[in-house]
Order: sequence, then structure tokens, then C-alpha cells
Amino acid sequence: MIKSMTGFGKTKLETNNKVISLEIRSLNSKQLDMNLRIPHLYKEKELEIRSIIGGRLIRGKIDFFINIEQSSVDSAPQINTSIVKHYYNQLKSLTDELKIDTDNDFLAAIMKMPDIITSTNEELQEQEWNDIVEALNLTIEKINDFREHEGALLFEDFKNRIGVIKELLLDIEPFEKARIPHIKDRIQANIKSMLDEVTKDNDRLEQEMIFYLEKLDITEEKVRLLKHCDYFLETIDKEEVAGKKLGFVSQEIGREINTLGSKANDADIQKIVVLMKDELEKIKEQLFNIL
Repeated sequence: MIKSMTGFGKTKLETNNKVISLEIRSLNSKQLDMNLRIPHLYKEKELEIRSIIGGRLIRGKIDFFINIEQSSVDSAPQINTSIVKHYYNQLKSLTDELKIDTDNDFLAAIMKMPDIITSTNEELQEQEWNDIVEALNLTIEKINDFREHEGALLFEDFKNRIGVIKELLLDIEPFEKARIPHIKDRIQANIKSMLDEVTKDNDRLEQEMIFYLEKLDITEEKVRLLKHCDYFLETIDKEEVAGKKLGFVSQEIGREINTLGSKANDADIQKIVVLMKDELEKIKEQLFNIL
């Protein structure tokens, strides 16, 4: 069954005196568009992370975040107090020399200066990375569950709208049978109003009318439209990654509906065609969210 590209997943784990949060958000996109925000410690694993996420989520605008909360004071980043004092003394001396009025609240400015925060030169441990990979796969499972749930809702919507189009196709039949005699009478009336001797060549007139009526025949369009609708339903039922294919099928459905409208030459049929187009446009809007 089809999946939506919209999804969300989040996982927390504790490892190596850290609480690590992994979060994935997914929206619709024509291709895989991945944005990663990860701590410097895991930068060396960025390509592997991209490979894992891309291999399982396939398509969409993907935002991936890793956030670390230190559970041990020893491993947390430290304020370099000697550097803070150095900056403070320099600023205090400068303001005194320039006789600048100040409340001596330099701390906010000092904290933005280089080398204020120091951290240990921590190396990524193999066990910590294995835990993160496990948590990443769990997060992907959560977002896939979300996508499947959204896809099930879209499946019902598509199924109902394609059903409406097929029902409208059946509604055309009574008008189709009645329109041919009307068109024939109208052609004859128009010709007679223009030509006094139209009856001199009845055989030629009949041939021209047959040719014209054949051009107005919509049987093939109805058959193709029905087949395209059935194929659309078959695809959403059997395939998970079907967004692009469904886009092509919807184009073919639209082409047959447009041809029905142009060949119908009947106001009642054209009203039905407008209703079909309305349902198809709503389908196309939702197809942007399909994986």
C-alpha cells in the first residue's frame, strides 16, 4: 500500500554518560533532500548516516537532528575561567582608560568571545556508535509507521475519488445515446438553411454526416479512462513507492477526460466532465505527498 512522505520520529538513548536524542522530520519533495544537524563528534559518520536514512526513507525533504545532553559533569563542556578573567580585565582597563560609563556587566559580551567554552577531546567510542545506529533505525521505523498511517488515509481518499470518476463515467451513457440524433438533426437543419439543393446529393450528405459522427464517438475514450482508473487503484493497493507512477497515470486520466469533453459536443456530458476534472485535481494535489 502507498506511503505518505510526511512523517515524524524521535528516539532517546543513554550511552557513555550521555542522553542522546535523535529526531527525523519528513515532508514532501520531488527527490531526496536531506539536511543533517549533528554534533562535531559524529561528523566522521555523516556519510553512513545519510546512507542509512536515504536507503530506507527513499524520498522527501528529510531533517535529521542529534542532540546530546551530558549526564556526567566530568564530560560536560567547561567554562575557561582564566580566559574569562583575562577578557574581563582587558575590558575593565579599556573602559577606565576611555572613561566610558558602564555598569561593568561584561559577562554577556565575554561569553561570546573565542575559547570561552572548552571541551575534552572526546573520541567516538565503537559501542556508542553502535547504540546510535540502533536508535537511528528505530527512529526510521517510527517515521515509517507514521508514513504508513498517513498513506492509509490517502489510500481511502484516492479510492473514493477514483470511484466517483467511474460512477460519473456511467452517468454519461444516457446522454451519449440521446446526443447522436440531436447532432444529426442539427447538422441537417444547418445545411438546409444554407443550401437550397442539399437534397440533390443525399448519399454524399450521409457520408459526411457519418464521418462527422464517428469523430464525435467517445467509446474508446471511455474504455481507456476506465482502464486507467483501474490501474490507478491497482497501483495504490500493491506498491509502496508509487508517487511518480501515479502522477503519470493521473496525467493519462486527465487526457481522456479532456478528450471526452472536447468530443462530447453535449452540454450535459460536459457538466459531468467538469465534475470528473474536479475530482482529478483533488487527487493530483494529494499525489505530491505520496512516496
